[in-house]
Amino acid sequence: PVFGLVSLVYTAIRSSWVSRQDYGEENMRSIAGHIADGAMAFLKAEYKTLSYFVVITSLFLFYLGYSGENSHPFIVLAFIVGAMFSALAGFIGMRIATKANVRTTQAARNSLSKALKVSFVGGSVMGMGVAGLAVLGLGGLFIAFFMFFLPEGLTETNRQSLVIALEVLTGFSLGAESIALFARVGGGIYTKAADVGADLVGKVEAGIPEDDPRNPATIADNVGDNVGDVAGMGADLFGSYVATILATMVLGSEINTLNSDKFFGLSTIILPMLIAGLGIIFSIIGTFFVRIKENGNVQKALNLGNWSSIVLTAIACYFLTHWLLPESMNLRGTVFSPDEVYYSIITGLVVGTLISLITEYFTSMNRKPVNSIIRQSSTGSATNIIAGLSVGMMSTAMPILLFAAGIYVSFTLAGFYGVAIAAAGMMATTAMQLAIDAFGPIADNAGGIAEMSGLPEEVRERTDILDAVGNTTAATGKGFAIASAALTSLALFAAFVGISGITTIDIYKADVLAGLFVGGMIPFVFSALTISAVGRAAMAMVEEVRRQFREIDGIMEGKASPEYDKCVNISTQAAIKEMILPGLLALIVPVIVGFTFGPEVLGGLLAGVTVSGVLMAIFQSNAGGAWDNAKKSFEKGVEINGKMEYKGSDAHKASVTGDTVGDPFKDTSGPSMNILIKLMSIVALVIAPHIAVKNTHQGDNIKQENPIEVLQKELNGDQS
Repeated sequence: PVFGLVSLVYTAIRSSWVSRQDYGEENMRSIAGHIADGAMAFLKAEYKTLSYFVVITSLFLFYLGYSGENSHPFIVLAFIVGAMFSALAGFIGMRIATKANVRTTQAARNSLSKALKVSFVGGSVMGMGVAGLAVLGLGGLFIAFFMFFLPEGLTETNRQSLVIALEVLTGFSLGAESIALFARVGGGIYTKAADVGADLVGKVEAGIPEDDPRNPATIADNVGDNVGDVAGMGADLFGSYVATILATMVLGSEINTLNSDKFFGLSTIILPMLIAGLGIIFSIIGTFFVRIKENGNVQKALNLGNWSSIVLTAIACYFLTHWLLPESMNLRGTVFSPDEVYYSIITGLVVGTLISLITEYFTSMNRKPVNSIIRQSSTGSATNIIAGLSVGMMSTAMPILLFAAGIYVSFTLAGFYGVAIAAAGMMATTAMQLAIDAFGPIADNAGGIAEMSGLPEEVRERTDILDAVGNTTAATGKGFAIASAALTSLALFAAFVGISGITTIDIYKADVLAGLFVGGMIPFVFSALTISAVGRAAMAMVEEVRRQFREIDGIMEGKASPEYDKCVNISTQAAIKEMILPGLLALIVPVIVGFTFGPEVLGGLLAGVTVSGVLMAIFQSNAGGAWDNAKKSFEKGVEINGKMEYKGSDAHKASVTGDTVGDPFKDTSGPSMNILIKLMSIVALVIAPHIAVKNTHQGDNIKQENPIEVLQKELNGDQS
């Protein structure tokens, strides 16, 4: 909790600094005010809807906590706190992003270096705020529950009370991930409905720039950048952060370290929380490396800050593991040492970094995958879409091989605790990753405000430099989020197996195999629901933009103002309405399967969801990112078969179509996959004590005994 408080103090200081910066002329302030009002109106409507969900779920959890052997009604308290903190994380991000955008625009009137500082400090407020709330909430609740359930400390006789304390703590993660899913899905639907309307009618039909003030959808589009890429991403990584730490703590509780005098036998439970806390401190240090001289390299500055925090965390974890952990540990038959735990942490850091680099390769301009889409745009929209699908599918190969290698290495080193602590290592610098990721939409908004305010060309050029880097960081941020979600889900899966009492998941059984196939299907149905929701909302947006162009006299001449608020309302209402069904799918299916068919079938379902969901997340996110940068390449000018192609050409129009297809892939469905697979695993973990396999053979009620004792009885002639 102390690390969390340090992070929140940093958040308050940096937020105050952003607020004191100059925010420009009256016209700029007015546009920024419209964006801020739209963003906050969406959050207000979303949180009002989610409050009903929190009340209903709390009643269900209270029933489970009251009726279960290894649970407690306090799980409701943990759930509510987790939901509130997740919502607060999104609110903090939205608030600072809508302050920093116009101040970045004003800073860009003076210099690129000042514009980078304002936008990145805004992003760092988001990053440190999310990490601080997560560590403060999870650490504070753990201490409170430990003191309640184990007032005399941990002993050989009360380990079951520790299991109950951690099971109650899963409510915090459930609350965080539930809000994250709705925020991600709702935010993604909002932003893409506005984006598609602005692009298809504004760019393609009317032939006006993306952020032209004559476009009625442009305010909704800029609001959407904050709703989806700031509040949505913040809630997403808040949930991942909490789930990773919690899964590692649950697995750590299975490691008996009571024969050690270190930290009352709690060292394997404390370790992931301390890794997260140190990661916050080194992320704060890393932010001071992000600075450039005028016309310096923005990407290098961000990379320096990121790498410095990763390297410092890696070094500190060596001393932390050897100071904290006993010489020998055992989890489910795997014996390991502090060295092997440390190498597992390094494995997680390496895998996360490499996957981010692979994502950058497949989605960046001037790289072979994006260039292949550019070339095939010359023959129309169909070949552009074929090329983008191909790039997305091929981009799954290397990340999956890296996942497999990371899982194998970390499991070989320290069993499932190694896999979980690898995920904790990967998530350690979440604060810095999120700071870099949130900087992108702030810069994007700054460019939109510059365009709509009619500022000089050099201002837009500076914001475009930041925006181009922001597109790359957004793509790599999605890669990082997918990587963390995959390892986190596996750690949660391992924790579920332990609490539910099953030892194997036998796919030779028909019901388990059926569960595996149903699980593999769910990400496809979930994607269909979110993508079709974007399609319906976008159709309404397109019709509204066309109506305004048709009915409002003087709008194209700049003599009349568009009705921005109507487009904002369309996106808001569509997002709130359409986010419900996908969210319920993730929450209800594990409950039905678990209570109907038991933990082994539910385990098969989770295995199918995890594998299929990770593949879908990588495919959709990378395909959408590649389509997006192919379109942006035409706006700068590209050479195809010896001929230069620019904005407005047929090839560019084909790339806009591809980007429109890719928008819900990369900003709605793809990112939501991360939360889907984590949330279903957390729901399974919450209900695990209530569906756990009893210590009897099914059907004959013969008590399972220690195999050694059974053998001894047989040798003594006791056939009971």
